Amino acid sequence: MLDPRLLRAFVAIADAGSFTAAADRLHMTQSTMSQQIARLEEVIGRELVDRAARPVRLTVTGERLLGHARRILALQTEALTLVAETSGTTSVRIGMPDDIATPEMAHAFAAFAKRHKEARLDVTTGLRADLARRYRSGELDIVVLKEDTPSTDSWASFAEPIAWFTALDAPADLPDPVPLVTFPLGGLYRDAMFERLERERRRWYVAFTSASLRNVLMAIEAGLGLSLLPIDAAKGWRVRPFTDFPPEPPIIASLYSWEQNGIVGELANEVLDILRRHFAHERHTAS
Repeated sequence: MLDPRLLRAFVAIADAGSFTAAADRLHMTQSTMSQQIARLEEVIGRELVDRAARPVRLTVTGERLLGHARRILALQTEALTLVAETSGTTSVRIGMPDDIATPEMAHAFAAFAKRHKEARLDVTTGLRADLARRYRSGELDIVVLKEDTPSTDSWASFAEPIAWFTALDAPADLPDPVPLVTFPLGGLYRDAMFERLERERRRWYVAFTSASLRNVLMAIEAGLGLSLLPIDAAKGWRVRPFTDFPPEPPIIASLYSWEQNGIVGELANEVLDILRRHFAHERHTAS
């Protein structure tokens, strides 16, 4: 293995043309410079420098080594620069439902990443059961969960109105059995839908399932069936509320974070501010 310190001395002599000038350039004594070249020649097994020439010249072997020596030193500098770079070295893992991952949230993440070059944001959207499991197992640092009742360690909780929706041009009377558009197992609204229809003594079946809120709304819009969703999430889609059933109790959206300080705590507080604005807007538009 070629010691970079010896290669650096060798390149300095090739550039300076003398042991004295090379030693000054590297801030060492001439005797130390001579010793390093001698050690490198011992490793190579050939003379690298013609010491009798004035100015000092490289031997044929030295000329062959010079280009490789420069590349080795350049690669070492590049590697040291790379490992010293802190950008993207601290992972911050966030989980939230589709409808909470709004453009405002994305802009907040982008601004946070610009302020904290060391942060690498890993954002996951998904269903409540999976997000809750991953947070409790330590796989997520920050999570927003839709749940019936918040846990005692939640930072804050917000009531979210929900309602039944059907296609804009759907018949007024429900078919028998009732086709349902649902999230997969683990989706919070899914069990609530089944329980409501059982209480209403309606026969039902699952006509369409997707883990994507957008796909669920597209299926409702296309007339594939009835679904229970947050009122705010249905805005802008060609769907209408189905009011034959009694009003449903709101779902609770809760924020959790393992850390209150540091960059995780800072981001959790920004997410909390966005949630406050989001649900305040929902209350305002609902009234």
